[in-house]
Amino acid sequence: ALQAHPQVAEVQEEGCRALASVCYGNDAAGLARKQRAADAGAIEAVVAALQAHPEVEAVQKQGCAALGNVCCGIDAAGLARKQR
Repeated sequence: ALQAHPQVAEVQEEGCRALASVCYGNDAAGLARKQRAADAGAIEAVVAALQAHPEVEAVQKQGCAALGNVCCGIDAAGLARKQR
């Protein structure tokens, strides 16, 4: 949805919210979800949403939450996600 509707702020907000939810957790399954999301382009999609809607508070809030959850992790993959 993030890539299909980049100019629709509500879609970007809800897409970021969903991504933040899916990527929550630091157990093995959570870390795997974070990595799959990052590999699928989630970080770049969220950054694009943030840049496309700089004045929309809800997009900014949910985008930051999504980035925080996707990039969280102290393992090597987590550190690499933070470098993107």
